[in-house]
Amino acid sequence: MHIKIGLKIFAFIILFCLTKQIEIYVLLMIFAILHELAHLLAGIILKLKPKGIEVNPFGLSVTFEGIGENFKNKIQQKKILIALAGPFINLAIAIALIIFGQNQTLIIYANLILFLVNLLPIYPLDGGRVLKSILHIKLGHFESCKITNKISNSTLRS
Repeated sequence: MHIKIGLKIFAFIILFCLTKQIEIYVLLMIFAILHELAHLLAGIILKLKPKGIEVNPFGLSVTFEGIGENFKNKIQQKKILIALAGPFINLAIAIALIIFGQNQTLIIYANLILFLVNLLPIYPLDGGRVLKSILHIKLGHFESCKITNKISNSTLRS
């Protein structure tokens, strides 16, 4: 497994330090990392081998061996479960803080934002990945790519 650190992360850290917003950035990074660790755990539970982890300005990105452009429906189902694991850990954190009465409004909002944004049907966000895999199972590879691109582009234009 390889680990790659994008140099842009240092530019973001400097920017957030200069604007005195580093606490917010660190908070979002912590929960983005937990989000990606949920993807990693889901993949491991589904018996996939992690291929690499990339650290970028918005968290981590996890890749698995044998899952990339594999077109089998069973792999597509695994892709859906892996993609949903990230946003739902953010939702679980927010719900747990609400249920257990922790007055951590900023943490609750940060996790709800990560949950909602990642479920948008924009590829390569998790919602776009889920959409593409569902369409792949129903319509095949070519149509799933075509429709996902149309939806992603129209969502970004709105």
